Amino acid sequence: MTKTGNTEKNFASINLLHIIAKYKKHLIVITLVSAILAAIFSGPSFITPLYKSTVVLYPTASNSISKAILSEKGSDKDILEFGEDEQTEQLLQILNSNKIRDRIIEKYDLMEHYEIRPDEKYRLTKLFKTYEDNFIFKRTEYMAVKITVFDKEPQLAADMANDVARLLDSTINQMQKMVAREAFKIVEAEYLQKKEEIKAKEDSLTKLREYGVHDYESQAEMFNRQLAIEMAKGNSAGVKRLEKKLEILAKYGGAYVSLRDALEYDKKQLSELKAKYEEAKVDAEDNLPHTFIVSDAYKAEKKSYPIRWLIVLVASLSVFFLSVIILGLIDYTRKS
Repeated sequence: MTKTGNTEKNFASINLLHIIAKYKKHLIVITLVSAILAAIFSGPSFITPLYKSTVVLYPTASNSISKAILSEKGSDKDILEFGEDEQTEQLLQILNSNKIRDRIIEKYDLMEHYEIRPDEKYRLTKLFKTYEDNFIFKRTEYMAVKITVFDKEPQLAADMANDVARLLDSTINQMQKMVAREAFKIVEAEYLQKKEEIKAKEDSLTKLREYGVHDYESQAEMFNRQLAIEMAKGNSAGVKRLEKKLEILAKYGGAYVSLRDALEYDKKQLSELKAKYEEAKVDAEDNLPHTFIVSDAYKAEKKSYPIRWLIVLVASLSVFFLSVIILGLIDYTRKS
């Protein structure tokens, strides 16, 4: 079996070489013609040359300013640390969203730039497909994100690639600000309401102090001690005066104690709310970059597509081997 198989292979090789030698002139002419045609049809007259520009960036590890900087508990992620798989996947998801795509299309008028007629039936489908072909977002082996843009104008390709990187950051900020502002409104309302409650209780305590209730426990202890002394002395005027003060304490003392304790509890809550209020305000009003840009896009000096020598090589080899097969079949048919 092995000897027979090797014999057949050797016979096929001999036949192949025989055909090439027999029709070498034909094959040379056909291959040269195919190479010339491939070179012509891969030229700028038939295939628009495209220039490539690339931006490489890393995501940040933390997205919250307050947690990263202001929070007492702190964050387990440093704002200067590069993000990991999760953050990289999030960036890729946002890059492939219509939020960035639509803004790039509008800013650079890509409908006209890609020569898509406004009256075409499926103009948007064609526009989005062309965009997807020319804007490529991938994760690198080092967990970075690569933004690659192809365009017939080298400077425009660089501008659009850099703009996508900037829009990525602003889009993340915009998405987060929508949530952060709503959260800030809720915390702000709670904070202001608690301040009003504390002010109302402080006003009530001020009113009670006007009646002479300043510190219920110490005053009650002091008045009772003094009352015992005055009663021992037999000072009826002093006893009556102290009894009036004790009546006032008895009347307003309970309210004073309740207000005082409630006010102390509310002030603790206000302190916690104030910290949350300040954190929420920072998240709602301020921004931090969400990406570390490793390399910006620049104007390419030479085109990246099409690769003419590769097209010519592939076309020439394909035509050559196809010609050998066809000539071999013709030769075999004639012999038969």
